[in-house]
Amino acid sequence: MRKTVDPTPFIVKGMLSERKIHCWIGEILVRTKGEMDVIDITDEVRRRIEEFEYGLVNVFVEGSTAAITTMEYEEGLVKDLGDALERLAPSDADYKHHLRWNDDNGRSHVRAAMLGPSITVPIRRYQLVLGRWQQIVLVELDTRPRDRRVIVTVMGK
Repeated sequence: MRKTVDPTPFIVKGMLSERKIHCWIGEILVRTKGEMDVIDITDEVRRRIEEFEYGLVNVFVEGSTAAITTMEYEEGLVKDLGDALERLAPSDADYKHHLRWNDDNGRSHVRAAMLGPSITVPIRRYQLVLGRWQQIVLVELDTRPRDRRVIVTVMGK
């Protein structure tokens, strides 16, 4: 049995050219505690899309040692994510990045590259289209505390 999907003006034939799409760009500043500090930024993103009935929001973190993703934000899963990243990019591995810059965060760069710096979430009826237990999180992967700038770009009506 097929589910009925509520159509938006983006998919109604001929409507895109008849409607103005607005764009808003802002930022969220976050101070992290260092490696594997996972911060729920969902409410901060929600505040920035309140004026948009429908559209898309892109959430992007500046820097190559942090990531943006979605997850069920709860203590057990945060620990599971850290454990999984440790298996994929171990802390004690030999990273060539350490030789070039004489630092200790090669794993941070690898982990951030795997998770990615951004996500895009639909907006429908002034709400983020997220699952019941799905939150937008900033994942700090650097080996030290950082001040992070998260860029929020909203396009829609």
